[in-house]
Amino acid sequence: MILEMKVPSPGESITEVEIATWLVEDGDYVEKDQPIAEVDSDKATLELPAEESGVITLKAEEGDAVAVGAVVCLIDMDAPKPDGSSAPKKESQPTKAKEAEAPKAEAVKETYATGTASPAAKKVLAEKGISASEIKGTGKDGRITKEDALKAVPSMGTPGAGSRGSERKKLSMLRRKVAQRLVSVKNETAMLTTFNEVNMQPIFDLRKQYKEDFKTKHGVGLGFMSFFTKAVVRALQMYPEVNSMIDDDYKVSYDFQDISIAVSGPKGLMVPVIRNAENLTFRGVESEVKRLALRARDGQITVDEMTGGTFTITNGGVFGSMLSTPIINPPQSAILGMHNIVNRPMAVDGQVVIQPIMYVALSYDHRIIDGRESVGFLVAVKEALENPIEILMDNNPTKALEL
Repeated sequence: MILEMKVPSPGESITEVEIATWLVEDGDYVEKDQPIAEVDSDKATLELPAEESGVITLKAEEGDAVAVGAVVCLIDMDAPKPDGSSAPKKESQPTKAKEAEAPKAEAVKETYATGTASPAAKKVLAEKGISASEIKGTGKDGRITKEDALKAVPSMGTPGAGSRGSERKKLSMLRRKVAQRLVSVKNETAMLTTFNEVNMQPIFDLRKQYKEDFKTKHGVGLGFMSFFTKAVVRALQMYPEVNSMIDDDYKVSYDFQDISIAVSGPKGLMVPVIRNAENLTFRGVESEVKRLALRARDGQITVDEMTGGTFTITNGGVFGSMLSTPIINPPQSAILGMHNIVNRPMAVDGQVVIQPIMYVALSYDHRIIDGRESVGFLVAVKEALENPIEILMDNNPTKALEL
């Protein structure tokens, strides 16, 4: 019996996926639930498991865009299982070093095809202004392939020593969708950015005093994200316009704060959501940040975990950024950018002292958020971070940190 495996829906509103990587070869015997492919949607990369055991026939190539519900492969469930283990995945194929140890293939045979460019290669060479006689083909019997033509570099005098290669690689569906969304945000919103600075010394002092006890008690570190999340939740409650979105001619406001956090994953930037952050303690925020970051790093994050969010926090400071203008995460109306912390001279009680300072930036959609709300929001965040014991901990750090 032949089973037709169809592309499952990764989430609401997703109509197609892209075959990022086949983890098996055509004709392999696969076991039920064995991962056979990685597929990219416009939100995440997901594994596609085999629905039954049998011999697989691939019906799509890597890089193909496949509609949800389309047949992507066939599994012959009546085919006998070969002796030994199932066929190896791509990652377990012989390495180049092992291939080098194998006997060398016979020399390329000179035929009419030697030095002849394929139709696709001819077009590429014509665009580059390169003659086929300048290229050594790697195809059958020395034929010039499209890949040979793409790698070819026009002669421009005598180049210096070193590599002059290049690579042409199709962007993943996730990266293409991110690019499309970022351009649309710039074109379709009235985005402005306001800036401020935060004296991080009070938070430094708190972390120095309590971080060891906090980690021992709760198993997670006391980082900056819990302070920023708590400060943002308070500011969103004070300025609900920043926690709103535009839907055609309507403004949609929320009585909850779902905070999206930008984290780096193997496939690029991911933005998982901390749900109902207003109900979380410092321990709750740190635990959720750690959980989501690990799932993003391991490629296990789901579409549902990245869907929604009423406000975003992004931290370019972990990469050394001093200042930036973060781009709004649609359909949200605002995003807070954190940056690196640098010791800078600051006036404190009439004296110049060195303090750890972070510049913060709020990018917002001016169609729905006015200057009063944007500036007031960022000032509220600054006040909470510079007075965390009073504003965020109700003058009781031990209780707030659940120690």
